[in-house]
Amino acid sequence: MHPAARIQSGFCKAVRKCIIMKNYEKYSNSYSLSGIILYFRKTRVMEMADKPKYYLFIDECGDHNLAKFDPGFPVFTLCGILVSRQNLNALNKAFEELKMKIFGNKDVIIHSVDIRKWRGPFSILADKSLKEEFFEGIEKILSRHKAYVIVSCTILKEQLSKFCVRGEKDDVYGLSLSYLIERSIFCADNEMHDVLPSISIVVERRGKNEDNKLLNYYNGLRNRGTKWVTADRLRARISDFGFKNKKDNIIGLQIADLIAYPITIHLLYPERANPSYEAVKHNIFQDNGVLLGQKIIPH
Repeated sequence: MHPAARIQSGFCKAVRKCIIMKNYEKYSNSYSLSGIILYFRKTRVMEMADKPKYYLFIDECGDHNLAKFDPGFPVFTLCGILVSRQNLNALNKAFEELKMKIFGNKDVIIHSVDIRKWRGPFSILADKSLKEEFFEGIEKILSRHKAYVIVSCTILKEQLSKFCVRGEKDDVYGLSLSYLIERSIFCADNEMHDVLPSISIVVERRGKNEDNKLLNYYNGLRNRGTKWVTADRLRARISDFGFKNKKDNIIGLQIADLIAYPITIHLLYPERANPSYEAVKHNIFQDNGVLLGQKIIPH
């Protein structure tokens, strides 16, 4: 961090400390338990307001079933989009403007399968000029450098079934989730904040049983950590883990859905022209030129 920025940061912390102490005097003068509790609540709110906030939105591409799968699409990809609170607001605004321009309705849910098959509101994309305008608008938004970071994990299902022991292949979603959380923590920590960042994880609902299984896997990660992230570090960074429905119109989940498919196609057919992948590949997490945000299992 630049020395001037450190001085400014230190000054801000000193001011906050004075405010907190003043609040303590205000709320503890009564020497009541309720006064002291109110003081600590106010302090906690101020601390959380200072903490850098990120969101990890997660969606999938492909079927996670290992017992039976399409030999023409023998992969499963879990794709995560790590985005700061400020950048999320900007992305949401940009997509709302694009939706209004193309559909006249900002509540249209972007879904890659529906787009490819021209289903529902996307039937208007049969109009060539409208289709070109829509895809150009999406690529313009998603190609924004550093607006978000991609972390993804792709499972090669046939190879996993052949070469991995049963305990490792029971839940491809869980295996992928471990990697996405680990790399998201690496990425958030690399931003060099004075205060440790917090990450809220948002996953699209799949079904009660599937969601419960994933939540149990996440809770296991909180207890044991990953290969490279200790349980204490994981608990300190991940503030919450929740599920949202597609109909909730969460733009972060829609972006994850849009990106999961071209990443998967690129891994299946690396020589095929893939303009959607070209538009986003620079946002895949890297550290000192090393690609860390794109995992293939088994590798």
